[in-house]
Amino acid sequence: MKAVLVTGASTGIGRATAIALAERGFRVFAGVRRESDGEALRAAERRLEPIRLDVADAASRASAAASLEAALGDAGLFGLVNNAGIAVGSPIEFLGLDRLREQLEVNVVGLVGVSQLCMPMLRRARGRIVHIGSSSGYLAAPLMGAYSASKYAVEAIADSQRRELRGSGVEVALVEPGSIATPIWDKGVAQGDELVRQMPARAIELYGPAIESLRQYARDGNARSIPAERVADAVVHALTAARPRTRYRVGTDAKLQWWLTRILPDRVVDAIVARFTRA
Repeated sequence: MKAVLVTGASTGIGRATAIALAERGFRVFAGVRRESDGEALRAAERRLEPIRLDVADAASRASAAASLEAALGDAGLFGLVNNAGIAVGSPIEFLGLDRLREQLEVNVVGLVGVSQLCMPMLRRARGRIVHIGSSSGYLAAPLMGAYSASKYAVEAIADSQRRELRGSGVEVALVEPGSIATPIWDKGVAQGDELVRQMPARAIELYGPAIESLRQYARDGNARSIPAERVADAVVHALTAARPRTRYRVGTDAKLQWWLTRILPDRVVDAIVARFTRA
């Protein structure tokens, strides 16, 4: 059985991916931060092997890598799916630097840290790395600059790493979903409410309509989004195809947004975004 580690497997894309891979015969190590999340995963798919992993914590990353080394030995790790991530929303003008650091620590530093620790195992198996990016990695929306910055960084890391590993036997792919039906929308609503409570009056005065637009976008998120299983299908292809793609854009919105950024002037794209965000 080829072994795969999926980070951030508790819910959403990570959970759907872990289950899809287990159903296709992979030995799946599902990264979770809490033991209760691991138990819930095992209840959904008994073949999954939960492993405690907080990608933002260096000790947790090292412990998980050591556990994988002990379990896999010379066979190595065939697949690494870097899915774990968070989304921080705020106008750049009022973005707390501690929140910016948290955003980058989870989505970028954690991703690189896990990848580095897994590389010896991936080289032994001549395996594959799949980074979960986002359409926000090429189209940055108002109030989501920190999140987009992290996903733009994942784009750069995936491209650079793919070129660095060319000829090594280790393949690198990037999956870029648009709007996906996951618990991140519920978290976004709660985060938007907290953002309003914490922001100074001047911030609400300046960005009130845009903030409310973002909150409403989050409230309607799951209704307009495609299932997480669509992203899981792309990950499965990246791990099983004889010649995987370098990029997988999942969802009509992801594909449309990419084309808009390629064929239209920035000012026109700005106007389109403003129409939908009231920014």
